Amino acid sequence: MTADEESRMSSTDRVSCEVTGGVASVALARPDARNAVDLPMCLRLRSVFDELDADEDLRVVLLSAQGPSFCAGADLKERVGKDAAWVRRRRVASFAAYAAIERCRRPVIALVHGPVVGSGGEITLAADFAIAAADTSFRFPEPHWGTVGATQRLQRAIGKRRAKELLFTNRPLPAAEALDLGLVNRVVPPDELAETGAEIARTIAKAPPLAMALTKRSVDLGGETDLDRGIRIEMAAIEQCLADGGWRDGVDSFTLSTRRTQEDERWS
Repeated sequence: MTADEESRMSSTDRVSCEVTGGVASVALARPDARNAVDLPMCLRLRSVFDELDADEDLRVVLLSAQGPSFCAGADLKERVGKDAAWVRRRRVASFAAYAAIERCRRPVIALVHGPVVGSGGEITLAADFAIAAADTSFRFPEPHWGTVGATQRLQRAIGKRRAKELLFTNRPLPAAEALDLGLVNRVVPPDELAETGAEIARTIAKAPPLAMALTKRSVDLGGETDLDRGIRIEMAAIEQCLADGGWRDGVDSFTLSTRRTQEDERWS
């Protein structure tokens, strides 16, 4: 048995996944190690999100973590005694895991809490957006650990100069400042994080799945090009919605909702 095969066999306890009613609840599950990212976790994250991406009944993914810390960053202990080639393969595996999260056709919402360090920030940024508990803090210490990381997604989220400052200094970024910078979308009390995520998931799950998937793809692809090409991307998505015919359900739902509102106002 190869080392990679052993890693795959041992990775099933690194990330949990449950799907109920079209909502997937994925959780980093190494609480004793503060959910530090190792090779088995990378492999497990990639396989989980590849499976979720193929699930036609899925509507939305909530990505959270067990224990008091969302993620303490890369597990540097696993690199003891390894050579540069191994570390290179390990980094490629982490990039593949983040990419699997990012390319999932369904909306992925990160629910973060406690310390979010290095690779934890990469996982957060690979999601479509993030909700943070008020006790959340971010750090991007890669240069101070003698390596390079978080140089691409972070600057795309908060801008080049702000990303450089965080990477160069390794200073903690509290939840309120992360909100101001756009790293997270909302900050809520810690005891409301799970329910806030569930409420968001229920709202997203109500939308027609094709329209939601095409909206995500259009935003992602449009962000990589100019406005003119972006409009073409959106028009192609609209044509796909029209060909599917599901847009009629949206019109019918809107009409029914409007009628009910008018009736409620009439009797109030």
